[in-house]
Amino acid sequence: MDTLSYKTVSKRKEDAANERDWYVIDATDLVVGRLSTKIATYLRGKHKACYTPHVDCGDCIIVINAEKVRFTGAKWNDKVYQRYSGYPGGQKERTAKEMLAKKPTAIVENAVRGMLPKNRLGRQMIKKLFVYTGAEHPHAAQKPEILEL
Repeated sequence: MDTLSYKTVSKRKEDAANERDWYVIDATDLVVGRLSTKIATYLRGKHKACYTPHVDCGDCIIVINAEKVRFTGAKWNDKVYQRYSGYPGGQKERTAKEMLAKKPTAIVENAVRGMLPKNRLGRQMIKKLFVYTGAEHPHAAQKPEILEL
């Protein structure tokens, strides 16, 4: 058997940047966790045959209607988002219901960010996520495809 006839092809950063697709996801009545896992998979590029772990070969995702997502169970009142300013007594908390009222896009962004790598590569991947309230988005020039989940 000729062992040199097959090789694992590893993507380069330059090649991956040219092959990005754009997708639109309508988040109306979708569960946040299930939606976020799909988004994280597409941002990392794990849905592609040419997936390379150390290269950002994922696609760009546009999420519309972020204010219409849903949680299962009693998470609207029980789930708590914490942030810390760095100063003594600077820890603040918000429930999911308060977060929906003040900043609905942060619910999806935080959920997806927690599913990406915690390094330079993860910070690069999260920049390809665009979350909007309402059905309008400014990325019509990229001709995004509708992604059904």
